[in-house]
Amino acid sequence: MTSAVVIGAGPGIGLAVARRFAREGFDLALIARSKETVAAAVERLDGVRALPLIADSGDETALRTALDTAAADLGAPDVVVYNAAVIRPDAVGELPLRAHLDTYAVNVLGALTAAAHTAPGMAERGRGTFVVTGGMPEPKPEYVSLSLGKAGVRSLVDLLDRRYGPAGVHVATITVSGPVAPGTAWDPDEIADHYWRLHTQPRAEWEREVLI
Repeated sequence: MTSAVVIGAGPGIGLAVARRFAREGFDLALIARSKETVAAAVERLDGVRALPLIADSGDETALRTALDTAAADLGAPDVVVYNAAVIRPDAVGELPLRAHLDTYAVNVLGALTAAAHTAPGMAERGRGTFVVTGGMPEPKPEYVSLSLGKAGVRSLVDLLDRRYGPAGVHVATITVSGPVAPGTAWDPDEIADHYWRLHTQPRAEWEREVLI
């Protein structure tokens, strides 16, 4: 049994990645913050074994519980995609500290929680793929919290690659540099192809970051 976990499985990249792996015969665990979001995603995957799970990625306990449920039902994941993010415009000084912390918890620390929970098992098995959806190749002053989060993601992927890469875990980030929309340079289905390509790359050709 092969399975993939998509964290942040809303419309756009999350759903497109789920569809891409479903085409390859993967069972799926889809995690989103709301019941409505994850139910809509599962409905779009008619005919595919897809387990809907609800968790706020900024809540460590809830996210770990969802990952445990996915593993119990589908087995240890071959692929984990972290696609959760809080995206909003904010300038320097506009957000209080608490709001910055809550945003960073989703944009970066949720990915750390997911990796700490799943990557050691991948390393023990000598294989696995952990991909984080990134963005903001350059920081933007009108998106302060998001810029900080995406910079954190890039550093996190570097750290995870150094920790688990030698054991056979392909850790990478897909950095999306523009607004995701069908029929554009950032078409979600075309972006999803890169996630599959990273998973199937020969180890000698592993990329740590794909810029779109």
